[in-house]
Amino acid sequence: MAGAGKMLAWLLVLTALGVGGYYAFAYWTAHTRMPDGLLVISGRLEGDHLTVASKVAGRVAQLLAREGDTVSAGQVLAELDDAQVRARLDQVRHAVAALEAQLQGARATQAQASRDALRYRSLAETGTVDRYKREQADTALAVTTNQVAALAAQLAEARAAVVEAESVLADLTIRAPAGGTVTTRVANLGQVVAPGMALFDLVNLDALYLKAYVPEVAIGKLRLGLPARVYTDAFPEQPFPATVRYVASRAEFTPKEVQTVDERVKLVYATKLYLDANPDRRLTPGLPADAVVQWKDGTPWVAPRW
Repeated sequence: MAGAGKMLAWLLVLTALGVGGYYAFAYWTAHTRMPDGLLVISGRLEGDHLTVASKVAGRVAQLLAREGDTVSAGQVLAELDDAQVRARLDQVRHAVAALEAQLQGARATQAQASRDALRYRSLAETGTVDRYKREQADTALAVTTNQVAALAAQLAEARAAVVEAESVLADLTIRAPAGGTVTTRVANLGQVVAPGMALFDLVNLDALYLKAYVPEVAIGKLRLGLPARVYTDAFPEQPFPATVRYVASRAEFTPKEVQTVDERVKLVYATKLYLDANPDRRLTPGLPADAVVQWKDGTPWVAPRW
C-alpha cells in the first residue's frame, strides 16, 4: 500500500507539472530497478546549431542544399553571383602582368644606369670626362631607381588587389563549416543578401548531446565529467558512450515557495550528456533516448530498466 501511495503521489506530480513531472516520475520508476551507483535519465538528442552566413553582399545564384539534407564539412551549400567579382579579378590580374613587365624593363634600365654612373664616376676622377657628364649619369640612375621603387609599390598594391578579389570570390561560395543536418534554409534563389546575413541553420552531428531533466532528489548524484551510456530505440543493443558536460545550477518548474518534501520533488534540473562519438552519424537530433550515468566508480554497467 505504501508503494501504491508513492506511485499515486508521483502521478499527481506528473499531472500537475507536465514535462517536469514526467522526468521526475521516470526517475522514480527507473531508479528503484537499478543498482546503487547508476542513475537513469531520459530525454531527447539535440545538437549544437551552426549558423551559416554570408561574409559579403551578393545575389543568390544557386541553392545546393535544402532543409533535411545531411551535409559534410566544406560542402557547397549556395553560390552567390560572381560576375562582377570575376571581372574585377581579371582586371587586377592584367594590371599585375603589365606592371611586372614594366618593372622588369625598369630594372634593366636601372642596371644600365648604375653601370654608366659607375663608369662616368671613374672617368671623372681621372679627368677623362667633365663633371657635368658624371652628374648626368648620377641623375639618370636616381630617376630609374625612383621608377623601380614606384613600379614595385604599384605592383605590390595590384597583387594585394588580386588576393582581395580572390578572397571575395571564394566567399561567394557558401560552404558548410562542419558536417550536420540542414534544419532551416533562410535564403531564396535570386535574393540579395547582406554581409552577415544567415542563409542556413545546421545541427552539428558530431556534437550531439542528450538533454534531460533530473529531479531535485537525484541531482546531488550528478557532477561534471561523469561517464554515461546512451540508449536509443533505433539502436537498442548499442550503447553510445557519453559524458556529463552540463548541469544547470537553477531548477526549472519551481513553485513559488518550496516548503515541504512533496513540493521539492517538483524541482527538475536541465542536464546535457555529450556523446563521445556518433559513429557513421547514425544518430540525429530529435531521437528520444535514455542514459545510464555511473555516479559511483566501479558500479557494473546495466541497460536501463523500465
